Amino acid sequence: MNKKLVNFIVKKYLRFDKKNPFISISAILAFVGVSIGVMVLILSMAIMNGTAKEFEKKLFTMNYPLTIHPKFSTISLDQELLNSLQKEFPHLKFSPFISSQAIIQSGETMSGGMIFGVIPQKEALINPVYKNALGDLNLDKFDIITGSGISDKLFLNPGTKTTLYFTELNPTGFSMMPKMKRFTFANSFTSGLNAYDKAYMYTSIEALQTLLKKEEGTFDGIHVHSDDAFADIEKLRAHLGNKASVVGWWQQNGNFFAAMKMEKTALFIVLMLIILVASLNIISSLLMTVMSRRKEIALLLSMGATSKEIKSIFLRVGTIIGFSGILTGIALGFIGYWLLDNFDIVTLPADVYGSAKLPLDLAMSDFISIIIGAVIIVLVSSYYPASKATNIDVIDVLRNE
Repeated sequence: MNKKLVNFIVKKYLRFDKKNPFISISAILAFVGVSIGVMVLILSMAIMNGTAKEFEKKLFTMNYPLTIHPKFSTISLDQELLNSLQKEFPHLKFSPFISSQAIIQSGETMSGGMIFGVIPQKEALINPVYKNALGDLNLDKFDIITGSGISDKLFLNPGTKTTLYFTELNPTGFSMMPKMKRFTFANSFTSGLNAYDKAYMYTSIEALQTLLKKEEGTFDGIHVHSDDAFADIEKLRAHLGNKASVVGWWQQNGNFFAAMKMEKTALFIVLMLIILVASLNIISSLLMTVMSRRKEIALLLSMGATSKEIKSIFLRVGTIIGFSGILTGIALGFIGYWLLDNFDIVTLPADVYGSAKLPLDLAMSDFISIIIGAVIIVLVSSYYPASKATNIDVIDVLRNE
């Protein structure tokens, strides 16, 4: 193949055609369309992935990587089981808990939620939100830490006395009264998710053992911190057997993350259509070039140029336009990523998302998928006009044109 001839004609066809400006304008639109499509895809995937990671981080913190529950409601986990787990899995961190639904009241204002009885030192090792709220406090048995949503609603300040009503009932004469107890508000936490800040409360495990008449050394469950929850869940299940069940954070929020994944996939497909539509301009531009250069192509073929060389010329013109658009789109995408990551161009309501900063995290797999998808579309768009360029009847063209 004569590379010098191919390169010469490719450069000629890439120049702005003053006689047929619409051809060049169509090529420019194709370049711009591909660039914008790739840029938008990069930013969209980064935002979607960043948002998913941000929610995953919040849910991971408040839901814990793994949670061990009794297989039957009538059975409680005990200290003996906890000791065996700590011995068998020294790389994991365990925090036993007792939980109950409760209503908290201060003055005439009330709020419902979930209260956890925990061992402060153990819980602080696996829950950074609780650890920040605990600080250097030395909690008494009936001290309580609540989410900021509860403390703001009830106007609680450190040292404020508040009453908790539990779902369990106490018989009093001919009636049943809910169990109630005065607690001292110690501090509040902010997890970044309103659902938790308005519902979660923490106290000592001894307090709930006393109020709910639980035996000392028994628990409703055990929160587990693991750096590789997907692998450790199987090991824990094998060790526990029929004694208890283990649930991962991804199972507790499976529907939520499945919906986000489907939304991300749908967005990827829709935005990839932008590149597809832009690539139609590559097809139209090359087809118009082929139609306007029929005489030149016929002359080249008659002078000894091969069909492979003609096809290579138009294929190269299309790929140069498309690949230039892809590279420009990548550059614009990363510039946009840097601007959004370093400047507050887009702000979010912090009370809803937990952070006013737009979360960005472009996964390498997403980036590679964008590049592969764009390259395939550009190659397919360039191939059809290039193959049409070789289907010219040389004799007929030279006779009539």
